Amino acid sequence: MRTWFWTLVVFVAAVALALVLRDHSGNVVIVAQPWRIELSLTLAVLLLVATFVILHFLLRVFYWLGSRPERFRSWRSRRSVRRDQESLESGWINVLEGRYGNADKDFGRVLNRTRSEKRKVLAALASAHANHHLGEFGQRDKALALARQAAGDDIRLREAWAIVAAEMYLDQNRPQDALALLQPLQDASSRYLHATRLLLRAHRQLNNHDRVYDLTRLLLRRGVIDKAEASQLIEVAGAARLHTAGAKGFKAIWGDLKAEERTMPEIALAAAAIQAGEGNHDEASRILEAAISVKPDPRLLSAYSQCPPQHVSRRLAKAEEWLKRHPDDAALLAAMGNLCLTGQLWGPGELYLKRSMALRNDMRVHALLGNLYDRLGRRDEAMRHWRLAAGVVGVLPVLPRNHFLPAADTRGDPTLIDVEIPAEPSGQPDTGTPVAASAVDYVVEESHSPGQPQGSAGAEARKEVESTVSDNSGLDEFFDSAPIPGVDVSQTSDGPRRGH
Repeated sequence: MRTWFWTLVVFVAAVALALVLRDHSGNVVIVAQPWRIELSLTLAVLLLVATFVILHFLLRVFYWLGSRPERFRSWRSRRSVRRDQESLESGWINVLEGRYGNADKDFGRVLNRTRSEKRKVLAALASAHANHHLGEFGQRDKALALARQAAGDDIRLREAWAIVAAEMYLDQNRPQDALALLQPLQDASSRYLHATRLLLRAHRQLNNHDRVYDLTRLLLRRGVIDKAEASQLIEVAGAARLHTAGAKGFKAIWGDLKAEERTMPEIALAAAAIQAGEGNHDEASRILEAAISVKPDPRLLSAYSQCPPQHVSRRLAKAEEWLKRHPDDAALLAAMGNLCLTGQLWGPGELYLKRSMALRNDMRVHALLGNLYDRLGRRDEAMRHWRLAAGVVGVLPVLPRNHFLPAADTRGDPTLIDVEIPAEPSGQPDTGTPVAASAVDYVVEESHSPGQPQGSAGAEARKEVESTVSDNSGLDEFFDSAPIPGVDVSQTSDGPRRGH
């Protein structure tokens, strides 16, 4: 736009000058002894204009020639910056694509040829990042040292180096080194939110639950951490603080917690355990009841069902109120059944446990029913529920029938000791009670009298074992065929074959 404007001004001036000169036919006389030069006015003006243009052009040429070295240096600097930027861009693209080897080469070229300290720091930190992902920790540490040296006294570059190095140390499970770099940043200002998050990671790895609790609260107030993640961290840290403080420091820790934090399951369980350990069962009940009212967690209900018999009636009444709001909660029904067993209320206990078992096939419910029936003298039903409880834990492995199990070498087992096997009384009737499994390849070294040689005692023990093996035909296939107490082998996959 400016070019067009000045072009128009020149044309207007030329036209005006032509009109003025056309009406003035004067002469211009230049006397320089011994010469006399006479020109028309029009020609004199044109010569002046032409002289000005030529002089202006010559001066511009001389200026351009004089500024050539500076212009050449500026061109070389721009070309160097452009190459460094291209290498940095290519390196970071390779990092994002996971090509860390190529990225390290690009960053290495920048380190070798750049003259800018900032670009050198950026390239060194990026190279350390690439080597960290490659597992080349030696090369990574060299790049970090180069970045620290290039940063010099620049505060921003030193802070960037500290944060990058601390994050890598945390990935390598070196929280102490990361803490030494991050703590000065946190002390200088709490506005370093990313540094605060890294500091939280370091304290989590060091199990500094007090600092984890404080930093999580700080990040939650600033809105830089997810609320669900913060709740989980506060719950774990708060429970650990209560366990560490014990009964002596309970009031201080409990008073520092917010109302919503006291109802978290882990914190409520830890507080209730401390109060129950001190004999304050009423306070433990209030803590658990407040947490269960917010969320009927199975862990809370299980802890609530464990109390002395004198507290059963109060807790059952409270549980019945919860049952009206949650009639299909299997954990709540199991807890009520456990409370009934503690208070020896066999009928309601059986009813609650069966309702819970109808909702969920739980090992603990089967075990409680087995205990209940055992107390009532109903041995068969108790044994059946105990077997079902064992079946919930895991089924027995199906063994191939065409392979034999190798005999176990128990001679080096430190948990076994040599004991004397008492002789069984003869003529005792068989009661049908399952007996424990016996190891047929184990030889008992009986104590010998001073007059009897030790070899004869060992020989007699071997003869007794051999006679036992020869009498049991079921040992031809398995090394241990004695029935397991409380398990009906006819219902398992490795039961006796039919037709034999």
